[in-house]
Amino acid sequence: MTDSLGFLISDISRVMRKRFDERARRIGVTRAQWRTLSMLKRHEGSNQGMLAELLEIEPITLGRMVDRLEEAGLVERRRDPADRRVWRIHLTDAAQPVLSQLRTIADAMFDEMMTGIDSDDRARMHAALAVLHTNLTSDHTKDTKEAANG
Repeated sequence: MTDSLGFLISDISRVMRKRFDERARRIGVTRAQWRTLSMLKRHEGSNQGMLAELLEIEPITLGRMVDRLEEAGLVERRRDPADRRVWRIHLTDAAQPVLSQLRTIADAMFDEMMTGIDSDDRARMHAALAVLHTNLTSDHTKDTKEAANG
């Protein structure tokens, strides 16, 4: 079951990204752009290094992405008042309609994906996935593994 569950989770994630990409492209947004805008919405005012780390990409790659988003008027760089060497990245007002469209696309996709699953099963699935996430990201998992190998 472990192999098939891991494969299923991975495959669902892959298909979700692919379907979302297809729909986002219709409004002129690439995967890299929607990931950057979405992460920036959650971490408004991040510096480039922190945002690159959150996106798990190289800072130079993010720099080029921010350049393109800035040219499109969706983000702006502002100097950090505490450190003039640091630039903080902020969403512009023009980004809000794009983010709203992306949210609408995501909501519709999730509704389609959840067709045939009642609300109780959805809640249980969400809770189970949250536990999996916690188990994989918490410090106690690392301690448990070290104790087992130690």
